[in-house]
Amino acid sequence: MSILKVARLGHPVLREKARAIDPAQVEHPEVQRLIEDMVDTMSEYAGVGLAAPQVHASLRLFVLQPDPNDEETLIVAINPQVTVLDEKTAEDWEGCLSIPDLHGKVPRNRKVRLEALAPSGNPFSIDLEGYAARVCQHERDHLDGIVFLERMADFSTLCFGEEFRRYWAPREAPEGEKKDGEKKEG
Repeated sequence: MSILKVARLGHPVLREKARAIDPAQVEHPEVQRLIEDMVDTMSEYAGVGLAAPQVHASLRLFVLQPDPNDEETLIVAINPQVTVLDEKTAEDWEGCLSIPDLHGKVPRNRKVRLEALAPSGNPFSIDLEGYAARVCQHERDHLDGIVFLERMADFSTLCFGEEFRRYWAPREAPEGEKKDGEKKEG
């Protein structure tokens, strides 16, 4: 397993529409190694999602783990299809490993259905809501050459990481009090 180099904004691979993986090739050692390396890379960079184009592989594949402390939240999606289940949107902060040190508020659908192939090649379907739905939509966008900046409705929230952490990131609050910047999604 290896930590892969993450493509940064400006690299052409981030703007390409990724190609589907032949279902007959899903269990190929090369694809399985890419999946393992992507999970390791996501973890190394403290990410919650990573799409194959971000590691210079223009393939329709992403990994996401909305709760890095819970291995059971890890999802590997090959040739994913995302269907909106709730037209309501919520705006919340996003960042991206390919756009280091920038954050901004992005409107996303609150609930989606993810249908994809698992690393075993078997199809699966899962309904995601809140933060998990946000991460899923962010990663799916990468497969179509879209970055979160293009989804922002208002650039006045765009900020560097240090300022985000100082002024906007959720902070620990004394027990019983609401945290500053606490997410509004439910």
